Amino acid sequence: MMGKPKNKIRIEWSSNFAYAIGLLTTDGCLSSDKRHFDFTSKDLEQILNFMKCLGIENKIGFKISGSSKKKQARIQFGDINFYNFLLKIGLMPRKSKVLYKIKIPDRFFFDFLRGHLDGDGTFYSYWDKRWKSSFMFYLVFASASEKHIYWIREKLSKLLNIRGHITKSSKHSTYQLKYAKEESIKLFKKIYYSKVDIFLKRKYLKINRALAIVGLCL
Repeated sequence: MMGKPKNKIRIEWSSNFAYAIGLLTTDGCLSSDKRHFDFTSKDLEQILNFMKCLGIENKIGFKISGSSKKKQARIQFGDINFYNFLLKIGLMPRKSKVLYKIKIPDRFFFDFLRGHLDGDGTFYSYWDKRWKSSFMFYLVFASASEKHIYWIREKLSKLLNIRGHITKSSKHSTYQLKYAKEESIKLFKKIYYSKVDIFLKRKYLKINRALAIVGLCL
């Protein structure tokens, strides 16, 4: 009797599975050999979360980033069936600038979005000097693909009735979808709902510290 193939990904939608798809959408790489994947992150926790969500047990490697010269954690694995599944839902090799819609069930869209946020998203806050005691904060999703970032905006408009605004960074050639105070709070409640236990802790804590200033918490 043959053993179970190593690294075989179970293709079944769940909170964790959708989160992993969000991470792959931002920081993952599909090889042109139609079989292998590479997922790299500066956060070891991110790699561990990714492996847990997909049931991967490969050895974690490390590489030096060409631009920052910093060590980054890396996981590589192969699975033809999973590769074909990702192609069907909208991912592809060399996806950065051509990415568009990802076929995510609405039920798990905010889990996907949490992975997207942990991958390429950011959060920042500041005291606005123009008004006394005015504390501002923004939740930001980023992509090199204009079509992809507009797709996220359209989905959130339908699901949460929020609009946000899109800017382009000429320095990094990326599009940024930004949600300010009230709209971002609506998003936080959906992304970090009560039963969630998989997320990048440093980002979660950063958001919570800012919310505490205005008397809120996740």
